Amino acid sequence: MVDDTELDMLGGMKAPHPGADAKSRALAAAMAAFDEEKISPAPQGTGLGNRLTERAQKLWRDIMQKKLIAAPALAGLVALPIAGYATFYLMGQSPFRFDAAQLPEAGGQAPASTPEPAKKADAEARTKAASRDTLAASQAARLEAEMARDEAVAVNEAAPASPAPAPAPMADAMAKVGRMSTQGMPTLMSAPRAAIAPGDLPLPPVENRDRFQDFKTNPVRSALEEPVSTFSIDVDTASYSFVRRSLKEGVLPQPDTVRIEEMVNYFPYDWKGPEQASVPFNTTVSVMPTPWNEHSKLMHIAIKGYDVQPAERPKANLVFLIDVSGSMDEPDKLPLLRSAFRLLVNKLKAEDTVSIVTYAGNAGTVIEPTKASDREKILSAIDTLAPGGSTAGEAGIREAYRLAQKSFVKDGINRVMLATDGDFNVGQSDDDELKRLIEDKRKSGVFLSVFGFGRGNLNDQMMQTIAQNGNGTAAYIDTLAEAEKVLVQDASSTLFPIAKDVKIQVEFNPAAVSEYRLIGYETRALNREDFNNDRVDAGEIGSGHSVTAIYEITLKDSPSLAMDPLRYGQASTSNGGVANADEYAFVKIRYKAPDGDASKLITTPVTKANEVASFDAAATDQRFAVAVAAFGQKLRDEDATDKFGFDRIAEIASASRGDDPYGYRAEFLSLVRLASSLQGNKQ
Repeated sequence: MVDDTELDMLGGMKAPHPGADAKSRALAAAMAAFDEEKISPAPQGTGLGNRLTERAQKLWRDIMQKKLIAAPALAGLVALPIAGYATFYLMGQSPFRFDAAQLPEAGGQAPASTPEPAKKADAEARTKAASRDTLAASQAARLEAEMARDEAVAVNEAAPASPAPAPAPMADAMAKVGRMSTQGMPTLMSAPRAAIAPGDLPLPPVENRDRFQDFKTNPVRSALEEPVSTFSIDVDTASYSFVRRSLKEGVLPQPDTVRIEEMVNYFPYDWKGPEQASVPFNTTVSVMPTPWNEHSKLMHIAIKGYDVQPAERPKANLVFLIDVSGSMDEPDKLPLLRSAFRLLVNKLKAEDTVSIVTYAGNAGTVIEPTKASDREKILSAIDTLAPGGSTAGEAGIREAYRLAQKSFVKDGINRVMLATDGDFNVGQSDDDELKRLIEDKRKSGVFLSVFGFGRGNLNDQMMQTIAQNGNGTAAYIDTLAEAEKVLVQDASSTLFPIAKDVKIQVEFNPAAVSEYRLIGYETRALNREDFNNDRVDAGEIGSGHSVTAIYEITLKDSPSLAMDPLRYGQASTSNGGVANADEYAFVKIRYKAPDGDASKLITTPVTKANEVASFDAAATDQRFAVAVAAFGQKLRDEDATDKFGFDRIAEIASASRGDDPYGYRAEFLSLVRLASSLQGNKQ
């Protein structure tokens, strides 16, 4: 390997005149290499093109391996003429050969006319001589000792005429530039020449175009100054699936990809549900010690939706809106999507209706509304989906809603199911514009669910926006097992809503609670006045859905507060005493029926009767949900769990694993261990 000192010396040397001895050696080596590389004649009409293409590629590859690492300045002079030769030939797609007159001798004399085979051999020999290091691949042992002298010979013979020697300062500068161009490649620079293969050269990084909404973690708030917390319900699960994929690929997820509420709500829980459909869901609240902070408590709010029985399930009118753009041409995108939707079709009842719309460049209808009893027709249409083109998402959405309206089922389920990597680049591609479009379309009574596929081009931010504003849900499907969970096991909750525009508002009693913070739901926050405004959109709850929200609260007598108490503040009073002094908080939930316009209210007071003495005394599902919430905070590197290790999270989750028929909780434990290993500082 030539070091920097030798490069500096070589850069300052004047190129010697070509020596007859060196020229003879190089020409002999070139002829020998040519003879060794002879191959059997190719079929008529292809031999010349294939031969020269292979030689040009080998020539360029060898130069890139050896010269651009060992001597960048000289390699540039040698490589440019050869690159021009290769490019000109490959683009021309026609026979191309050097005549003897085109490659004059060093003294400017062209040899006499030569037969065509000799011309070809002579031209290739001269091409070989133009890059001594290309020949060195097979003659390294013999020529390595004379590298510096042969370098100069190669440079002279590669050019039609010998250029004037560069002044020493210029040569020195070129050498320095060459050294700079190799910075950041310590492995290659320190490797022996013979050990470097084409695959070792660094590839340009693949641009990651995943888009996630930036958000800040909910802060600690004073119950005296801001006693009311309001947010929209969220039953999406996309974040958990994306986090799982990142960890299994050996990468800690970026903080903004971690939405804690979606991780907690990914798992099914056995909360107590309502006994009749007239009450869409039941609320259970518990207060328990915080495992990561001995001076605070957790207020756990659990909501369970009414589980519609199959016999009671209304007819479904589904429109599959499928992205078949060029960006979907990857194994974890369109092929996985086809398999996922096949699972769903086989789950549907015979009287349900399916339509399929695709979009790429412009939207097209694959099949008009078709009864699920004609499964072969629907499955065949799914199997024929192929990728290609840009992504006209807006046009696809409009066409899907048109078909949904065409086969609208009164008192039934009418839903557009958008499957995409989120790359809308034709028509309306701005998130706010798409939001307005979806808000307008939801007035028709058609809901929208979004299923994300793949990564590197995933527009999660857009998917969340249109799902939230389309009275629908968002999920991320990274494996066929996840598709089976979302579209088969959870089909009822995914497809069949029992309540829409569900909002939660919690008022804390400042006489009992000094501080609180909501864990998660940052992207679902609402203004206090939005709670009673029926025009403000919120989330939906599907059949049998489990929804969990967790607050960390600091009681009035706690020795550890995040904020100093106000000097002149006091708790709200009524009739000379503190109102409802025995309550920690008051939970209010507003919702609408799936086809309703006016909201209804459910309230639940939270008192000491809701409190359990120790964390271990809490229910199994509650403790597991807290473990998931702690894991999400840990991945987001939040202050609250700074001293709370992955080992303790795994301990809580393992002890509260409970009934796990599908292995979801066991998989969670493996993710905790993976994250611990990747972080490398298990506490």
